[in-house]
Amino acid sequence: MLSASIYTGPQVFIRELLQNGCDAISARREHEPGHVGTIRVLPADGAGSVFAVEDDGIGLTAAEVGDLLATVGRSSKRDILDLPRTDRLGRFGIGLLSCFMVSDEIRVRSRSATGAPAVEWIGRIDGTFTVTELAGTVTATEPAGDRPVGTRVELIPRQAAAGLVSPAGVRELADRFGRHLPVRVTVAGETVTRAAPFLERTPVPSPELRELGRDVVGAEPFATIPLHVPSTGTRGTAFVLPFPLSPGQRQSSRVYLGGMLLSERTDDLLPDWAFFVRAVVDTTGLHPTASREALIEDDALESTRAELGAAVRRWVIGLAAQTPHRLAAFLSVHHLALRALVVHDDELARFIVPHLPIETTEGPTTFGEAARRGVVRYTRTVDEFRQLAGIARPGAPIVNGGYVYDAEIAGRLPEFVPGAEVEIVTVADEIDHLDVPPLAERAASRRLQERADAALTDLDCATAVRAFEPESVPALYVADEAVLRSLRREQASEAGGFWADVLGRADEAAAAHGTDTAGRLALNWRNRLVHTLATIDDEAVLSRTVRVLYVQALLAGHRPLRAADRTALTDAMTDMVHLSVGLDAPVTTDSELRHPAPTHKDDHAE
Repeated sequence: MLSASIYTGPQVFIRELLQNGCDAISARREHEPGHVGTIRVLPADGAGSVFAVEDDGIGLTAAEVGDLLATVGRSSKRDILDLPRTDRLGRFGIGLLSCFMVSDEIRVRSRSATGAPAVEWIGRIDGTFTVTELAGTVTATEPAGDRPVGTRVELIPRQAAAGLVSPAGVRELADRFGRHLPVRVTVAGETVTRAAPFLERTPVPSPELRELGRDVVGAEPFATIPLHVPSTGTRGTAFVLPFPLSPGQRQSSRVYLGGMLLSERTDDLLPDWAFFVRAVVDTTGLHPTASREALIEDDALESTRAELGAAVRRWVIGLAAQTPHRLAAFLSVHHLALRALVVHDDELARFIVPHLPIETTEGPTTFGEAARRGVVRYTRTVDEFRQLAGIARPGAPIVNGGYVYDAEIAGRLPEFVPGAEVEIVTVADEIDHLDVPPLAERAASRRLQERADAALTDLDCATAVRAFEPESVPALYVADEAVLRSLRREQASEAGGFWADVLGRADEAAAAHGTDTAGRLALNWRNRLVHTLATIDDEAVLSRTVRVLYVQALLAGHRPLRAADRTALTDAMTDMVHLSVGLDAPVTTDSELRHPAPTHKDDHAE
């Protein structure tokens, strides 16, 4: 029942015996301040041999021993409700019963520091027990009067538990649970206790702390953060993960209670947003459950969680103020997961958003720096950003909001950065804001736009003559999401079959609702080729050149080419070749090039 309902497994019997010994030594120190105290663990030597744990703590009287099982019985509701235990005997009783998971009989011999006679308690797995005052001898070789103050617990382990009580098994368990206890613990004479490196406060981590960090994290930690919550006696170290992690992954903090390991996988010690750290702490003011394998969710834990979160927050802010390059390195590892969290966690967002890296048309920066420079102008998609990157006005950078959560974070930037202003940028609006040709050249540019529109009518593309940098770019193809979706549908429908019919109906529905699916070709008035086109009267040359510029702009923008676009390019290039070499031949179509008419031998000779 204990194994299934309270404890996670039989190995905790070592922890409970060590805890009983530690409590007994602490109680004796209250009366004898100079008492040091030692817990001795004696492994079983083989089948049928005795396993024992001895301490030189305060010991037990006959009345106290007799009250052990009754105390456990009276506190059943306390255990079910996970209420903390405050009485030493109650803790001793429930811990002692954990030994029934490995043995059918428990034998306790104890002598109290009060001077009362030594006592023996024998408990059996069938529920019976006996209590005997040892007025005579404890054993044939141990007179009762010579027995030292303290307690000895003996077990004859079951065969199934042989591995747990063997020298190797006991040493591993004692080291795991009791290595940082405030009393000396020995296993077969060898000391296993040592100082807790996570409690040190040196500016440079010691080799022991670095080794602990590698053990906890699985790699060299990015940084260490000291933790201290005086109100609950909680102290320790948080290790910052050096690799990216999903924010939904459990935190698995390691918690010690007064030096005794409580759990290696406590997932509610830190705030949810602090997923990028793993903590190792010792506490004296947080309350364990009846099994002493988890923490009770109460006001003490809630306030401790908030204080630990504040320590992690101060560390991030300190990086920003003192070592910005370290903050940049930290965010380069965890920025994606942090972005996912700040959307839903205002507390995290207020101190982390200003430092999140972003991409702009003028290079990488942060949300905070972009807000300090002026209005934060951002696109909703990566595609819009790429279209506008080549024509963004100097001094008016555009933020790429197309990456995961960036547009949403940018939209809420005024909530996180006081005084910040934001503005959504669309392709159509930005094209309209580009410079128009000078007034003296306005008529020529308008005429060029009308002729270019006519040249692209069959390709569902309108033109706009604007002046922008760089002047080496003759044309840009720009399209909003509706246009791009239409292009992708048309490209997919070229394969034919069922999906071609479905996608064709989608385009018909978009047209019926008045959705504009025409792209726009922005001709650069500052480009020499475009300027030359405006002076050409030959409609054929202008039409072919505009169509070539249209396809070139599609390719430069990584746009998919439809069958009509490929045909237009082939026809225009073919006709331009004819015109450039002075051939007096009719303009051929792409179909005619693929299936030429038969020629006679005399024609070739001529």
